Amino acid sequence: MLKQLLASAVIGSSILAAPFATATDYTLKFGHLANEENIWNKAAERFKKVVEEESDGRIDVQIFPNEQLGTEMEVINSIQLGTADMTITGESLQNWAPKAAMMAVPYAFRDSEHLRKAVEGDIGKQIEQQIEEKAGLVPIAWFERGPRELTSNQPIKKPSDLDGLRLRVPNVPLFVDTWQALGAKPTPMAFSEVFTSLQQGTIDGQENPLSLIESASFNEVQDYVNMTDHVHSWIYVVIGKNKLESMPEDLQEVVLDAAQQMQSYEAKLFDEDQKRLRNALEEAGMEFVEVDQKAFADEAEPAVKASLNDEQQKLYEAIQDL
Repeated sequence: MLKQLLASAVIGSSILAAPFATATDYTLKFGHLANEENIWNKAAERFKKVVEEESDGRIDVQIFPNEQLGTEMEVINSIQLGTADMTITGESLQNWAPKAAMMAVPYAFRDSEHLRKAVEGDIGKQIEQQIEEKAGLVPIAWFERGPRELTSNQPIKKPSDLDGLRLRVPNVPLFVDTWQALGAKPTPMAFSEVFTSLQQGTIDGQENPLSLIESASFNEVQDYVNMTDHVHSWIYVVIGKNKLESMPEDLQEVVLDAAQQMQSYEAKLFDEDQKRLRNALEEAGMEFVEVDQKAFADEAEPAVKASLNDEQQKLYEAIQDL
């Protein structure tokens, strides 16, 4: 008799639980390259919280940091195939949408305010529309990235100070051409090799945002952070167009609203983190050097323009006119 009662109780609880087990109508697989402590992942967690609450559990957001779903390009391909749904991506999108190249052009943007005007205005709309049309991805939020700065063991204040400086750059033709025009000797190299090369004197400097300068411990092998601000850029949170449009309108609104809340939250974290990074690097012994940024921008401009196609050139000029 006891066995029968227990069996009935189990069956009854299973029936009661069944509606809750199937309450989730949609799952969003959100893969990205940042680690768990990175502000991008914290922003993704905020997105998950808002979406799940505002959808009453009808949408389940699964976050996969640390490239668990693959590299940036692999996740984009997975979204296009329908096996992933969201990611955080930037100028890599130019592989489909040439206008997205503007997201990392040296000296295209004067400062954060100039960048914001471009991203939130007609220029941003053009880039986003091309990404949606050509890549099948819908940008739903954007994050400012820390400007790229130049580190060295001698202060760099003007372009002539770069004369002969062996500078590690990523293997991007535009970066190589720009630093060559500025007088340096750009050396393309994998990021994983940079610390040892600086330590051994194979190269004299490198350029990256403060976040990477800190995480790579470049303070141990470089004395100065020269505030060149040579690349102001941003990155998008994107969702697969097919996935978004497969949802009813009310749930699409939930996703878009949560994306705006995520964007605002990340912007606050970003501002705090930039201040923290400078303080941390100064405490670690690095000296920050103010640079004649206009002189750098003027000297880099011919090389930058030469790298752009006609479509990109028009967008570049529009950015300069803002």
